[in-house]
Amino acid sequence: MRVADEGDVAKEPPLVRSGRGRPRSEAVEQAIIEGVVRLLEEGVSLTELSIERIARTAGVGKATIYRRWDGKEALFVDVLRAFEEPDLPLPGTSMRDDLVRILESLRRRGLTMRSSALLHNVFAQMKALPKLAEAYQETVVAPRRRMIVEVLRRGVADGELRTDADVELANDLFVGPMLLRTILRPGAPLDDDLAERIVDTVLEGLRPTR
Repeated sequence: MRVADEGDVAKEPPLVRSGRGRPRSEAVEQAIIEGVVRLLEEGVSLTELSIERIARTAGVGKATIYRRWDGKEALFVDVLRAFEEPDLPLPGTSMRDDLVRILESLRRRGLTMRSSALLHNVFAQMKALPKLAEAYQETVVAPRRRMIVEVLRRGVADGELRTDADVELANDLFVGPMLLRTILRPGAPLDDDLAERIVDTVLEGLRPTR
């Protein structure tokens, strides 16, 4: 069944505001994302996907896609977001608790990656699309890094972290082991208590000396 285009006001669902400040129809946007996923499941590579082919699969016009995304890279980033586990809310009780919660989100994301051959394949294809990799870094990875750095700075201010700690390097020390196990060592165990063990181990060397 064809999803109504934005030009068909009577048929398209009510518009909502997105974070990008444009009116968007959630139903139409979801149909487009599902169209991309359907093509990927059929074995079409990211580099072979065209806006015309995506529009035809989703049952919309090309203009409908371009009104929502300025190109394939931006669309693909939203497709990747659709696969991701939602970030867990930070408890805010301490730096340590917030870091554990952030790393637990990364652990859960790693489990999703392992269970989804499609998602693993899409990330592998990103190497051939540097603009997509850059867009994903800017819109997904960078905000998470800024969040961790902010948590670490708060830890310094609250006396939970040494005042001379390099928070950028500390970020890598906390996140690195989880990324190693989820990406570079796909067979490594992702135990339920892994986030706590990583945070507590790294904190041993970064806590203020009493």
